[in-house]
Amino acid sequence: MKTIVDFDAYRCAPQTPIREVLARIDASPNLFQIVLDEAGRLLGTVTDGDIRRAMLHGIGLGEPASRCMQREPTVGRLGEIADNQARLVNLGSSRPFLPVVDDDGIVRHILVGGDAVGILSAVVMAGGPGTRLGERTKNTPKPLLPVGGRPILDHILDALETSGVRRVMIAVHYLAAQIERFVADRRSTAEIEIIHELERLGTAGILGMLGDRTPREPFLVMNGDVLTKADLSALHEFHNRHRLDGTVVVARYEVDVPFGVVRYGADGLFAGIEEKPRISNYVAAGVYLLSPQFVGLVSRGRSMDMPELLNLGREIGLKIGLFPIHEYWADIGRPDDLEAADIVHRSSLGGERR
Repeated sequence: MKTIVDFDAYRCAPQTPIREVLARIDASPNLFQIVLDEAGRLLGTVTDGDIRRAMLHGIGLGEPASRCMQREPTVGRLGEIADNQARLVNLGSSRPFLPVVDDDGIVRHILVGGDAVGILSAVVMAGGPGTRLGERTKNTPKPLLPVGGRPILDHILDALETSGVRRVMIAVHYLAAQIERFVADRRSTAEIEIIHELERLGTAGILGMLGDRTPREPFLVMNGDVLTKADLSALHEFHNRHRLDGTVVVARYEVDVPFGVVRYGADGLFAGIEEKPRISNYVAAGVYLLSPQFVGLVSRGRSMDMPELLNLGREIGLKIGLFPIHEYWADIGRPDDLEAADIVHRSSLGGERR
């Protein structure tokens, strides 16, 4: 536990745009801001998770912090040292924080819990044939196609290692030997293990083959054709703070309908035409944080896709949340996706390994 007395980097006003609050959170070693009035009195708190939950409810990043802040956060009282320590522990978060206020409600300092342990293990699904990419995957597995001068899988492993993941299991099937050679030649900082699918098991079936490899803590599962700059530390904190059994990372996907959409009532009568509307939904981003309980739902050797697994988990009462991302995300499914990702990584993210 540490005490932050100089907390200017952790404070914002209720009218501060959420986009700016998010930038301040991203720039700090912690994932929160406290919302103060002009006198320094506490009005609420905002975490990275609060912002993402607000996004699910349609609150835009240009709206004020007051639209997503927690208005009745747990607070400490000045001088109550032992009680404040207990309050911090009882918050049940991997990165707890506690604003400590005086009798006038003015924040005097902030207590912050010790360094959190993030996601330690990940499973990367890299066995698919990538048929939608045509000739590009005839002799090369999709995870090894170049983006920004580096294989997709290299970007994925680099992101995992940078986030502190220590162990990565890669499920392979199509042109598996090439992926094995790539992993053997790569200078990896994480422990990497190859798991062979003797036959295609879908996007979740490999979990039934983990056996004693199953992590004891929540672990990441991601598709081997997804590139994203999503904050995995924030994902882990969100998962823990809301006491979830599973968290589905979701991305905003918008489609412009090129026609006028006819609206009608239950009686079948014309109600109007909406000209060329934009339809917006959240879609599964191919990244999941799952508790070990999900592994027990997949029989060894059974083919299963992730939607079926998530539905099974929900049916037995597992708590599954959604983690919307505002960061860069690309699913490399079609040639256009590959070319667009290549442009992005060459121009803004760079082709050199960090």
